[in-house]
Amino acid sequence: MYDTAKLGTDVNQNETKISARNVQVYYGDTHAIKDVNVDIEAKSVTAFIGPSGCGKSTFLRCINRMNDTIDVCRVEGDIKIDGEDIYDKRVDPVQLRAKVGMVFQKPNPFPKSIYDNIAYGPRIHGLAKNKAELDEIVEKSLRRGAIWNEVKDRLHAPGTGLSGGQQQRLCIARAVATEPEVLLMDEPCSALDPIATAQVEELIDELRDQYSVVIVTHSMQQAARVSQKTAFFHLGNLVEYGDTSQIFTNPNDERTESYITGRIG
Repeated sequence: MYDTAKLGTDVNQNETKISARNVQVYYGDTHAIKDVNVDIEAKSVTAFIGPSGCGKSTFLRCINRMNDTIDVCRVEGDIKIDGEDIYDKRVDPVQLRAKVGMVFQKPNPFPKSIYDNIAYGPRIHGLAKNKAELDEIVEKSLRRGAIWNEVKDRLHAPGTGLSGGQQQRLCIARAVATEPEVLLMDEPCSALDPIATAQVEELIDELRDQYSVVIVTHSMQQAARVSQKTAFFHLGNLVEYGDTSQIFTNPNDERTESYITGRIG
């Protein structure tokens, strides 16, 4: 069914980074997310899988309060990062999003130079005292995004001139430039070709040494390749959550098995 040789390897019994309790999300009268309870580990990759419209991206966007930008959206329950309630009134969503980076489905570099794409966040958040420090952040971020060698001689060329796979790695570099602790990825490879997808997957595997990565993916093969933990969503419910190897080879819930074997989806 899947190449399970890599599944669940190198799983550390890490401390909890993100804790969600009784999370509900409403779009107007529509109850989109129901009673989600989950603990996401630090410095690991957690995959959210499930059919289209099952709530996985909606829940992902709760973790950096992106749903705040939707007028009709209401979030209830508790979400904590390192034990701190991110929906506390004293929490500034802009500062939260510096700590919780986000990479979207379609590569979306700013219409600026490659350098300015990376420098934008550090400038806003005052992370560099001078040009030399900013240069260092840009280089380090591009290296973390596994794209430095491809762009180091054209940092002042527009980011939009890169290929799709390069643009997505640029966006990952931009997301890590503000030194986040959590990196959210919403189907980051769905617009990429197989070679670019493999490069991004390899990068995700490297990033978990420094970040807690949560990835929404429509590809079960991708979840199997890159994640240590997997959460299966269906009709707004978190049906099952556990080690990736267990979810894919011996799920506890028949709905999970039906999805993995292609009977629902």
